Amino acid sequence: MRVTVDTARCVGAGQCVLNAGSVFDQDHDGVVEVLDPAAADEHPDAVELAATLCPSGAITVHRD
Repeated sequence: MRVTVDTARCVGAGQCVLNAGSVFDQDHDGVVEVLDPAAADEHPDAVELAATLCPSGAITVHRD
């Protein structure tokens, strides 16, 4: 699993951090950032949920 984020689309809702805090964080402006790409494989359900709940669609999950 690979996770990418489109920071230009992010609206700072924080659903990513609430659901997969070991994978995602927010910068000082509230924009999503990937903390640990490897953690996505350890928490696939949480990452999928974060991507689904993201109101702006800024998170993409790639199944490699």
